[in-house]
Amino acid sequence: MREQVIARLRPALEDQGWDGLVVSSPENFAYLAGFVVPSHPLMRWRHAAVVLPAGGDPAVMCVGVEEAMVRQRTGAAEVAVWDEFGDDPMACLAGLLERLGLSRGRLGVELGYLPAADFARLREAAPGVEWLAADRWLGRQRQVKTPQELDLLARLSRISDASIGTALGSVKAGDTEMEIAAALTDGIYRGGAEDFKLMIVATGPRSQLANVGPSERVLQEGDVCRIEIFAVAEGYHAGVCRTAVVGRPPPEAVGIWANLVECRDVLLDAIRPGVSSRSVWDRFEALCGPLGLPLFSFVGHGIGLSLHEHPYLSPRHDQVLEEGMVFGVEPLIYDTGHGFGLQLKDMVEVTPQGARLLSDVNDNRELIAVG
Repeated sequence: MREQVIARLRPALEDQGWDGLVVSSPENFAYLAGFVVPSHPLMRWRHAAVVLPAGGDPAVMCVGVEEAMVRQRTGAAEVAVWDEFGDDPMACLAGLLERLGLSRGRLGVELGYLPAADFARLREAAPGVEWLAADRWLGRQRQVKTPQELDLLARLSRISDASIGTALGSVKAGDTEMEIAAALTDGIYRGGAEDFKLMIVATGPRSQLANVGPSERVLQEGDVCRIEIFAVAEGYHAGVCRTAVVGRPPPEAVGIWANLVECRDVLLDAIRPGVSSRSVWDRFEALCGPLGLPLFSFVGHGIGLSLHEHPYLSPRHDQVLEEGMVFGVEPLIYDTGHGFGLQLKDMVEVTPQGARLLSDVNDNRELIAVG
């Protein structure tokens, strides 16, 4: 179990006046348990849950095929197990609540995750429980990371950054985007991550496209290459994006890249505890306007158990930044008007001294050279 998280949640539950919390999404299961049950995000009917009584030890529910692993990974004293082909997981969960003395309690639950039909069966199986929506509350709790979470995100940030640098150094003109992807995944796993998400390999004209995976396109001299990947471990994500060039860069790319680096530096200077997220955006906008750079809908976002989390650094969000928050900051231009797109994404921790750069492996003040 993630003891630092549980220790933080207990007094927060008491402040809410809740007797306990039931989490059932893969993200919040990982938040409390410290890992993702492998089949949980792939097959939503294979329900798993962590139950945290406000004044007691956490208990777990899982499907029988993954019982041994869940017992080993959580060390929970109470593990309720249901059979996929003979039991109702909601009845199993209700029985666990009864054994924990929560069958008449006020309990937070993820209404945004549980399918309506499953929640209806849970309410029927546990009629004495007062269910309270916990989704936004949990999202707010997750914004400020524990020291354990910060260490993990820093490690993952360096894995993502290093894998991109190694992959770009292993290919040359005449190779394909698929070969970049192969080198990327090799670096992710050699670096110690458990998985990866949202691999973007976009070269030449494809660098103008958002969120595209690798293709058989062959690298050519002068190609601009946008490479992004999220290293994953224990359910946490760290996304880094770098832009590179094959051979001599287009002159326009050099100038625009210098502007993006300046924008990134302004963002890092603006991020600190006590400032509003909107004020960070305002400083970015004040610089981008005179540089003639088009503005995207946001320039940064919280990150952790999900690829995007609140707060956002955007004109439509305003929240005070706190020590322990982690952001992906990403000045970008998909459509430069010159047939290529550019993106610079870094992982940043909010510390008492200001922004701490977590993705610090590659020197990206200039476009990275391929090969």
